[in-house]
This record gives sequence, structure tokens and C-alpha cells, in this order.
Amino acid sequence: MAKKASSDFAERIKKSYTFSGESVTVGLAMLDGKPVDGALVHLPLRTLNRHGLIAGATGTGKTKSLQALAGALSRSGVPCLLMDIKGDLSGLGAAGETSDGVKKRADLMGLAFKGEAYPVEFLTLSGEKGARLRATVSEFGPVLLGKILELNDAQQSLLAVIMKFCDDQGLLLLDLKDFKKALNFVMNEGKAEFEAEYGKVSTASAGTILRKIVALEEQGADMFFGERSFDVDDLMRLDDNGRGVLSVVRLTDMQNRPVLFSTFMLQLLAEVFEKFPEEGDVERPKLVLFIDEAHLLFNEASKTLVDQVETVIKLIRSRGVGVIFCTQSPDDIPAAVLSQLGMKIQHALRAFTAKDRKAVKTASENFPLSDDYEIDRLITELGIGEALVTCLDEKGRPTPLVHTMMAPPLSRMDVLSDNEIDAIVKQSKLAKKYNEVVDRQSAYEILSKKVEEVEAVQPKSTRSKTAKPEPTVLEKVIESKMARDVGRTVVRELTRGVLGVFGIGGRRRR
Repeated sequence: MAKKASSDFAERIKKSYTFSGESVTVGLAMLDGKPVDGALVHLPLRTLNRHGLIAGATGTGKTKSLQALAGALSRSGVPCLLMDIKGDLSGLGAAGETSDGVKKRADLMGLAFKGEAYPVEFLTLSGEKGARLRATVSEFGPVLLGKILELNDAQQSLLAVIMKFCDDQGLLLLDLKDFKKALNFVMNEGKAEFEAEYGKVSTASAGTILRKIVALEEQGADMFFGERSFDVDDLMRLDDNGRGVLSVVRLTDMQNRPVLFSTFMLQLLAEVFEKFPEEGDVERPKLVLFIDEAHLLFNEASKTLVDQVETVIKLIRSRGVGVIFCTQSPDDIPAAVLSQLGMKIQHALRAFTAKDRKAVKTASENFPLSDDYEIDRLITELGIGEALVTCLDEKGRPTPLVHTMMAPPLSRMDVLSDNEIDAIVKQSKLAKKYNEVVDRQSAYEILSKKVEEVEAVQPKSTRSKTAKPEPTVLEKVIESKMARDVGRTVVRELTRGVLGVFGIGGRRRR
């Protein structure tokens, strides 16, 4: 609801949402519940690397807004990566059909509706149809892997030294099977050899790491760790017509595996940060990531992981990459991350309970002050396909809040059939590339053979004798060679980039 009708409203909106550089149209301004002729709302491509939020209650149209924005970016030559938790983004791969409602909305905006199918690539973390997304344990590095496993300092140190040992010995850590074998080896058959070079280690710490690795496997991480590793350059493709390819990660089975989802997202963001060069603000983003059902990234995440996401969000925009979160309520996003989001598309929120009313109040306070609308009231009265919109203009200033009738997506507003998905995957070059089974000789095979050789020459009675377990790494090896190697390992990880804390420097392939 408007506070008061303003005679210059249309001109102010036109001026505020018309930009000198490239932009995409998201809808038509409204006042007093009615569309304002000619007052189109655009978003400048130049500031979409400043991230964004699409929020709203179930059934209010936020997924359609996501589809429309992703389609508009594709038409502008901007490739996108979309996390499809509910399975309803596959429709981007088929042209939308005209209906009376869609035609009426397009006519109000002065837009000619013509259905359009976008170049879509399906990706998967698990058994869904599409090109498999994988990364090796070595590519994660000890620091990020330690963060995912929520290890303490002593356990983190042991993890780093074991990975250093594997590097020195030429033992490839490709999947979790490799790492578990290496961990068992240094605590059993190879313990004497390991301690002679790297110092004593704690059996208790090793046991904790192993249990946490097993817990991660139970969420399906064994399908994610391995080869062939996904190259983020494959997210940057354009089709023959110059449209950005929309890479849709099918994650319908991820709602019960939030740790795996968080693991994937953090690794992906850090990999993109490291690989893309520093460019500052660019005329159009090089890549836009849409994270649907964003609460899954944060609900089960530790404070450490949330801090890491905040760090990436702050820094990755200088690489020309934008991240847009899509969720039901702004409260789903940690305040530190929410404060980094320059673009906001807020669909209706419902206020049935005291908690709902508090969420509405919080959401209304996240917008610029408005003389045109009573924000906290309007946010509960928005119709389906309507939203409150604000963004950053080309000088980085917030635009006035505007009640917007959102433009309809040109793609299908429904899911593709299994046959349609099969047809797209069958034609995919990425699926052929990444779904090939690769099982190089790695730590598991090498150490298994070494153990067999030890067992063949060493009597069982002597093999069973092991040194007494030590309480912690830090207490026992502070003066040892292992401590010095830990220091060198940490320095090496930190020098791999500004985000050295992620432990994802150069790919350690042999």
C-alpha cells in the first residue's frame, strides 16, 4: 500500500532504474496496487557482482523470478550456475507457452512474449542425471578439509602432516578411500617409518579424524571426492548464439545431506575465487551463482563455515562473480552475509504468528526508507508475482524501493520430463567428459601393496607391537621435525592465494 500518490513517481522510477550500461528488465513499477505505465524496472549488469537475495513465502513467485532473471542473464551473455534443490529449474531448458495471464502481464510491460529455451547443462553431485561434479581430497587441502570435519588444532595439525607425508611419498589422495588408507598406514604398519621422519602422533586424534570421515561418507561424500575433477572453466561457456550456458546442479536429494551440500558450495566458491583473476568491477559479471533453498547452506553449518562463506562473499565479487541467494525469509541468511547483498527481490511474507511478524519487521528494515510505501504492511499484501525490488546503481548507491510486477520467465514454468532431461544429457559433452570412470593408481593401491609386502616378510607377533599412543600432536612434537613441516605446510597453503585459509591452492595432481 502506498503512503500517498506521488505525481512524479513514474519519472523518479524511470530515472532511478535506467542505466547507461547494459541492464536486464525484471518488471514494471506499481503504485497504489496498480501498474504504472512505462515505469520499467531494470537491474544493471555492472553491479550484479555485488550479490543479491530473492526471498518470499512458498507460492509467491520467487522461483519464477529466479528463472526470469537467469534467463535474462543468459540472453545477455552471462553464464550462470543454479542450485536446483526442488527440481523445478529444469524448465529453463524448454520454451514457455503463452497463456492469457502471461500475455496480459507482458502487454502491460510493453514486452512481446515469445517463449525461449536456454542452453542448459545438467550437473549432479550424486546419482541424478547429468555431468558428475567431483573434487579430489588433495584439491581440498588440509585446511578446508579440516574446517569441514570441524577438527581441533591438534587434529588439524595431524591432518596437515599426513597430507604432507603423502605429497612427499608421491601418494595421490584422490578419494576418501585413499585418505583412510593413508591414515591407517601411518598409525599401524607405517608408524615407525612415519614417526622417524615426522615425529610422534596421537592415536586419539587419528581415531577422531577417521570417525568424522566415515560420518561424511554417510552423507554421500564418497561420490563427491574423486576423479575426474570438475574444472570451473566449464561453467563459463557461451552457446553458438552468444547466450550464457545455464548450468543446473540437480540437488533434489541434498535436503537430507546438508553437510555435503555445504562442502560442495565452499569448495566451489573457493575454487572460483582462486582460479578467476582479480578484475574489480566489470561491465557485466563473468558468472552468477544462484543458490536456491539457501537455508540448507547455513542451517547445519558451524560458525566456522559461516565465517568462511562470509569471507568468500566479500572477496569473490572482485573476480567478477555474483552470488544470489534464494530462500523463504531473509532471516535464513546470516546477518553478516545479508549485509553484503546489494540486490534484493522480496516477494510476499505471511504473518500468521509472532515469529512471522518479527520476520516481516526485520525484512522491512533491510530496505531503503521509502516515502512511497508502508513497507511492513505492503510486504504481507503483495500478490503472486509481485515483489519489492531494490539494487545498487552503477555508482554503487541503493536505488529507491519499488513495488514491482515481475516479468514472466520466457522458459517453461514447469519441470522437464525424464525423456527431455535424458535428451539434453545425451547431447552433453560435459557428461561424456566427467562421467567417465577414472581410477588411477593412488594412495590406496600403493599402500595396500606396501602392507602386503610388510606382512609377507614380518612375523605377525612383531607386527602387532606398536608404540604407546601419545596424548596430542602439539604437546609431543613441538620441537620435532613434524612441527617444522607443519609450519611449512601452513605457509604453503597460505601463499596459494588470499583465501589460503581455505587450503585450496593449486591443484596437486601428479
